[in-house]
Amino acid sequence: MKIQTRYHGEIEIEEKDILQFEKGIPGFPDEKRFILLGLPEQDLFSIMQSVDTPELAFVLTSPFNFIDNYEFNLDENTIEQLLIENQEDISVFSIVTIQDPFEKTTANLQAPIILNVKNNQAKQVILNDTEYKIKHPLFKKAVKR
Repeated sequence: MKIQTRYHGEIEIEEKDILQFEKGIPGFPDEKRFILLGLPEQDLFSIMQSVDTPELAFVLTSPFNFIDNYEFNLDENTIEQLLIENQEDISVFSIVTIQDPFEKTTANLQAPIILNVKNNQAKQVILNDTEYKIKHPLFKKAVKR
């Protein structure tokens, strides 16, 4: 099927590649279908594009690329909702806020996107009682202006 995207123009996608967010994502409860798209010439960041709303897209990264000891426990409700059978079925992403200069870019570590790679069921989880921030700097030495 063809969709319009914010950053890639019109593209062809496969139905099997669509991520399903049963309850949408916080702030966008009606947005339930997304697709992950790569970015040219780099592999640290990707785009999570809404299948139904061309202008809605989020920049994602794996927090493990930037944070040495990022860890948390998933609640039973999330494990059941996403039909997670073991830890290897999970991919974790953080929504990135791009800043100018780029070295001031932040990631939302308090609300990771959890994806069951076996069935493409996904959910944005809000972590309570954690030291992780919504705007965690990705780069240790941010450039001062």
